[in-house]
Parts: sequence; structure tokens; C-alpha cells
Amino acid sequence: MIESTVPVAAPTGPLAGVRVLDLTSVVLGPVATQVLADFGADVIKIEGPQGDLMRRNGVSLHPKMSSIFLTLNRNKRSVCIDLKRPEGAAAMRRLVAGADVLVHNMRVQAIERLGFGYAEAAAMNPRIVYCVATGFGQDGPDRDRPAFDDIIQSASGMVDICSRGRDAPDFVPSLIADKTTGMALANAVLAALFHRERSGQGQYVEVPMLETMAAFVLAEHLGGLTFRPAPPDAANDGAPTRAGYARLLEGGRRPYRTADGWIALLPYTDRHWQAFFEGARRPDLLAWMESADRSDRNVFVRALYAHLREIMPTRTSAEWLATCDALDVPATRIYGIDELPEHPHLKAVGFFQDAEHPTEGAIRQMRPPTRFSATPASIRSPAPRLGQHTAEVLREAGLGDAEITALTGKADG
Repeated sequence: MIESTVPVAAPTGPLAGVRVLDLTSVVLGPVATQVLADFGADVIKIEGPQGDLMRRNGVSLHPKMSSIFLTLNRNKRSVCIDLKRPEGAAAMRRLVAGADVLVHNMRVQAIERLGFGYAEAAAMNPRIVYCVATGFGQDGPDRDRPAFDDIIQSASGMVDICSRGRDAPDFVPSLIADKTTGMALANAVLAALFHRERSGQGQYVEVPMLETMAAFVLAEHLGGLTFRPAPPDAANDGAPTRAGYARLLEGGRRPYRTADGWIALLPYTDRHWQAFFEGARRPDLLAWMESADRSDRNVFVRALYAHLREIMPTRTSAEWLATCDALDVPATRIYGIDELPEHPHLKAVGFFQDAEHPTEGAIRQMRPPTRFSATPASIRSPAPRLGQHTAEVLREAGLGDAEITALTGKADG
């Protein structure tokens, strides 16, 4: 293993001075710890001899440095130790003693067998903020079940809402459960650090995927289930109103076909609709809207969307976008993911940045989207090679060269 020779900029973010031990892998955990790293935390990524599984998934120029790993692990230092070996466990205990935060997404029983459950970690460091991402809350019957994005999408209702009106159920083609739970995990760490700042007390924090995604899905879709009992649905012969936000699920908001393609368009307020019908030169619809019975708002909104589908093919995409811009009605062309580096707004704000990786050469990365006026987030270093910082970090923890050599098998770490 070779220590980094690339100079690393000093952190400027609001978490500068916070040390995070990152025992996460794949996508969920690395999303969370990258947020913390971008915000200035010193994130030490603890990897076993094979490294994070995501080092191998995605597009690669060299082994163990995939596109996904490069995207999710910047601003981190990699320490390669085998926690199943006594020497590795001993080194980890030294690291825990000096950390502010420990984050993992291992099964609870697995990390406890390694000797780094919450009780053990808190005994080593009572102030530690110990955050675990689980598949299912540990107080429920599914606590021991394995969980991946597809499983949680299916269990949380996400597949259901994405499949309404389709012939077969389908997933969101994005690791949305992993990434959403990852953001929730980052927020949980920040909240626990804030509590510790006030009280001096560390604590155990659990962020379960299923519960997090169920809350995410139902934020707008709880619908009739909000009330006990559910109110009657006039559009369904008075049957109890189901869960689901009708504007999204029942023939409502969709991309619209124009004379030469598709665009996204969302008149939302009454002012938007009035301006749009005026711009579309449809005074009949403007009069209808002003006189329509809105007692069943869902039926009224579905009618509005039906009129949109009728009107949109009468002009080209460019014509409609120009009209909507002039009327301040929300609209956009539909961008392919390959086109995003050329998106005019993303280019103007410098969202994509070019960098030089010491082994992977020229790479493109996305800057931290959050802006802080006094403590700016930043990209200080690219994603590390496996074990790149092992000796550096272990020396900081007080290990001598002989101990490091015994642990790694190499004098240079």
C-alpha cells in the first residue's frame, strides 16, 4: 500500500475538525459519509482486504476504481485493515477512541461479533455518535432480514406507485431507497452531533431503510388513510378513499407530447392555468375554468390535465417553452442524463468539475450542491485507492512503524 503524495486542501466546511469512522459500503452509507466529508469532516473509510463492493461495480479503467466508487467516495481517506484479525481489531479500537462519529451499514449481529457494537464502542469512547443504517428497524420482526434497494422499493410502496396504470410492476431505475436513506443518515449524524455539542453526550442512532422509505413515499400519498375512518370517495361510489395522491397517480402529471417531441409542463396555481390558457389562445377553457364546479378538486384537476394533453400537440416544443417562459409557467425540455454536463444552468453554476486523479487520470465530478456562505463545502481530494491512507491514519492514532508493519505486512503501510 502506498501513502498519498497528493497535497490535500484543508477542510473549510462546517464539520471541519469532526472525525468520522466510515464502515459503510455499496451506496447507502457512502452517500451519507460523502455529505459529511464534503461538509469538512475527516472521513476515514475502513475497508477490508477486498475493499468496498462498489469498487468493482460501474465503469472502470483500473481494478477497484469504478465510476460509482469514484463518485461516492471523494474527500475520504481509505484504511485497509481486517477486523477479524486481532491486530486489525486492536488498531480499530485505537481509531474508535479518537473518533467523533462511527457510521456503519453492517448487520447489527455481524458488527457485534467483531466487537464493535454500540455498547463496546461507547465503552471505548463515551462521546461517540454511533449511527447504523439497517434494512428494517431492530425492534420489529424483520430486523434480521437482508435488505437491498429493490427489496425496500417493493416493501415501502414505491413499486406500487410507479406501477399504477402499467401492465406489470416495476422499479424506479435508480437506487432511490439507498440514496434517500443515505441522506436521512447524514441528517441523523448532524442532529446527534448538535445534541452532543449541547449536552456532551454521545448516543446510538438507527436509520432503518423500510421506515425511512415508507415515510418518504407516504408524505404526499397517505391520502385517505390519513383519516380514521377514511372518508368516502365520491368518484368511486362512496367506497373509502384509498391512499395515493390523485394528481400524480390517476392520469395526471406526465410529460406532454408536442408537435415534435415531449416536454415537462406544470401549471400549478390558478394564475399559472389562467396565463397558460390565455397564451394558448383558448378563451373557452379560461371561461370553463372560471365557472367550473370545483367541489371534487381531483376530478377538476384531471380535467385540466386532459385539456393539456389535447392542446400540447398544436405547437412545437420550442414554441411552448418560449410561451411558458414569457408567462412564467413552469416548463422544461426533458434532458437525457448524457446531456446534463451541457445543461445551461448546471454549466453556469459550475456543477460539473474536472479533476486529475493520481491513478485514473482526468475525471469529471459533481461539486457539493449545498452552499455555505461562511464555511463552504469543497472537494479536497479524489476517491482513494484501497488502503491508500492506512499508515498515515494509523500513525495519527499513535501506532508505531513496527505495529503498522505487523498489521499491513509492509513497512510503508
